[in-house]
Amino acid sequence: MLRKLAAVAVMLAVVPLALINGNATAATTLAPQPGNFTGYGFDACTAPSSDSMAAWLKSSPYRASGIYFGGVNRGCTQKNLTASWVREQVTRGWRLIPLYVGPQASCTTLTSKKTRIDNTRAAAQGRATADDAITQATALGLSKESVLIYDMEAYRTDDAACRTGVLNFMSAWTARLHDAGYFSGYYSSTSSGIKDQVAVYNQPGYVRPDYVDFARWDQVVTVSDTVIPATYWQPKRRMKQYRGDHKETWGGVTINIDNDYLDVARLPAAKLSDWNRNGWSDVLARTSSTGNLYAYPGNGTVVTEGARLKVGVYAAANALLRMDLNRDGYADMIARTKAGAVYFYPGLSSGKFGKRKQLYKNFKHMRELTAIGDFNKDGYPDLLAAQTSNGNVYLYPGRKGATFGKRKAIAYGDWNTRSEFTGVGDFDRDGFQDLVGRLNSTGALYLYRGKSGGLHPGAQIGTAKGLRDLLGVGDFDRDGFTDLAAVQTATGNLMLYRGTGKTLTAGVRLAVGYKGRSPLF
Repeated sequence: MLRKLAAVAVMLAVVPLALINGNATAATTLAPQPGNFTGYGFDACTAPSSDSMAAWLKSSPYRASGIYFGGVNRGCTQKNLTASWVREQVTRGWRLIPLYVGPQASCTTLTSKKTRIDNTRAAAQGRATADDAITQATALGLSKESVLIYDMEAYRTDDAACRTGVLNFMSAWTARLHDAGYFSGYYSSTSSGIKDQVAVYNQPGYVRPDYVDFARWDQVVTVSDTVIPATYWQPKRRMKQYRGDHKETWGGVTINIDNDYLDVARLPAAKLSDWNRNGWSDVLARTSSTGNLYAYPGNGTVVTEGARLKVGVYAAANALLRMDLNRDGYADMIARTKAGAVYFYPGLSSGKFGKRKQLYKNFKHMRELTAIGDFNKDGYPDLLAAQTSNGNVYLYPGRKGATFGKRKAIAYGDWNTRSEFTGVGDFDRDGFQDLVGRLNSTGALYLYRGKSGGLHPGAQIGTAKGLRDLLGVGDFDRDGFTDLAAVQTATGNLMLYRGTGKTLTAGVRLAVGYKGRSPLF
């Protein structure tokens, strides 16, 4: 059996049947695996026969099954593991746990694993290995947004170069999977691999796995562990292997297995800023010198320059923002010209915009036009703006027909002392859309939490000194919290500031070359 990290001779306690919650299998494309699932699973070194899987589905408490779908260090032959076998098991009701056994740590404690990470080129090796995993997963019919779990066996903890190699390898592996639309999982021992991932969980620039699958053979059926802080990989991003190599018999069929318990769900899509509709946040930016507007796709790690898409030319606009105002599933653009007119541009499936429609003839008296989401909770996205003459903030509610209704003041006072307004979605996850803005006198960055009919007083969550074009970029890394992006004025770097629900973490660079690009939206 693979994934042997420790052994405890304790009898398996049979407990109530798993709670299952997930998406149905489509006619041509299987639902992502394992999808939304809380309950018991097992993994066997070799995928069992279809008849064996049918017998266990009928008689056992298990509803998830690990499959070793690839990797140079995979230890068993897989004569049963074919695309038709995968489809048959998923159609029957099994959830699959895709496991990949590639190069191991250079200081692995398992001498049987011959192919190891080259610490001098770990990142390149991680990307190449991810490419192979993607090829193998695709061949088996494992759809995008499936979790491809890297099996990293236990390794020594006294070798700094080895540890660095593992981290560099895994960061590159995860980033590459994101490029292809898959999620990254990571299996290892709590005493080595998992412990090291915990140590770099919040390290700027590190691309952590989306899910963890940890081994502790203590017979305790839980996804909590003293090594993993309670807020890490939550909610529903954990699996535990709680018992190792042993035989069980169900429905007259005996299989040598490890026991698993899963509490997982598909990651929430970054709806607020997902231009290309692949689940990840993207950035739209206009080249100042030409007026050319480009969409730059994100993958949860970086924003890609080489894959940019030209959307159009909008040199005459002095404000640009996006929202799905007509609610057709495609992001639309709201643009104000330098003459003050406001136009609606419907988003198209091609990634371009359709014929514009004028919404206002003269909006010069309003500043800080902001896409604030569905602020009033009526099902339509709304527009927020501050009036120059009185400093009040007004909500322009979206309504049927891709228009805005009668405005309503939601904040009073001298809001002209604040700038760089941006909607950040439900930042604190209390059910209301929130606003971020900069106090001009100090550069302090404040969160103004939404409430019914207005905004709460501001609370400082960071500083915006040296930053411009603040952008609520949705849940960029899909960790359940919305994030903020901005351009460093001095360097032109595009930076990400991850949200925690209460504050922002230190910035990490997403891209370079934004000195001549404004606005971002």
